[in-house]
Amino acid sequence: MNVKSAKKPQKRVDVNFQQRFKMQSYGADNLYPQNIMAITGASGTAQLCLNRYEKFIEGYGFNNEYFSEMAVNREGVTMDDLLHQVAGDVAHFGGFALHVNYNVLGQISEVNFMPFEQCRLEETDDAGNVAHILVHCDWRGDKTRNGQKQMVSEKFIGRFDVFNPDTDVVMRQIDACGGIENYKGQILWLSLDGKNQYPVPLYDAVITEISTDEGLGNIKYRNVRNNFLVACMLIAKKGAPRINDNGEEEERQMIADEDLKEFQGDTKGSKILYVELENDEDEPKVVPFPIRNFDKEFATTDESVIERIYSQFHQELFYSIRIGKLGFSGQVMQDAYEYYAGEVTTEQRFIERAFTRVFGSWHDVAIPRDFSIKPMKYISAENNDKSNGE
Repeated sequence: MNVKSAKKPQKRVDVNFQQRFKMQSYGADNLYPQNIMAITGASGTAQLCLNRYEKFIEGYGFNNEYFSEMAVNREGVTMDDLLHQVAGDVAHFGGFALHVNYNVLGQISEVNFMPFEQCRLEETDDAGNVAHILVHCDWRGDKTRNGQKQMVSEKFIGRFDVFNPDTDVVMRQIDACGGIENYKGQILWLSLDGKNQYPVPLYDAVITEISTDEGLGNIKYRNVRNNFLVACMLIAKKGAPRINDNGEEEERQMIADEDLKEFQGDTKGSKILYVELENDEDEPKVVPFPIRNFDKEFATTDESVIERIYSQFHQELFYSIRIGKLGFSGQVMQDAYEYYAGEVTTEQRFIERAFTRVFGSWHDVAIPRDFSIKPMKYISAENNDKSNGE
């Protein structure tokens, strides 16, 4: 076999052009971010790894404490708050977006977080550039605002100029919309996969395993709720008839419906075929349907799936600690933290470069220019006592 004859993998993200909005779709159904959020949200393992990934990207915030505490918009959101939100989107999607507003002098006066899953790219021009970012609160069209359903239509889609802090460009945009009071600002949209490229997150390669993790959890849940009972046929003779209060004869089951329901487990998931016989000589008996015991196969698959998810996030050391392979000590945890802090430096530098671009045009030129992020470190109880002078 060679490269030419090998089976070609399925394209992870289909990008199509939607003529109606002059927009590049994010996935075949334009819902790739929403779909991966739903899949990862149902997997405990994926959520654990994603939370750790996000936490290490955020680190301990910015090195410059003054910059960390600086408010960046009228709601009082600080730089640390903004970093937390950005780190979450970088971890989940491999990109992030910021909404930037300007004052009458064409200087950046306000920065707001823009959820990445709400953003879409406009069609590129002949030079391969994107002029606008399209924003909708819910590309599925299910959400409502003030009692009005937010349909996916031009009426409910915001169209923002892409980020360009050049004062002349900003002033022309302000004039074109009739003044600063009508100006919607710009959006800085960035992807780890490159300029104007919809990103594919780190874990996309194991999205099948992540979905499998959810499926295995559902199997365990059903087994527990069904009292680990399998489908069967219950054969019993008819119960003796009885006379009711009206003096009428009525038939009666040998095994009451309430007892059958109890036998099925609390989700009624164990299917029972109840058969009554006329012959009084036949005794009640249960005939189980043949079924294989997949416990060992499930256990092996479960561990394999979990290990592959951890591995894709580069969290092998944390997986080894989880299963007891490396033991547990302060030194082991310190080594794991140092290793993984090094794994997220690309994402941290990606964020630092973006913040340098934005706050390089901030209206207050006196703000610090150090946008570096403190790496995450393991703090044991022993080290914490030493730092407190105990």
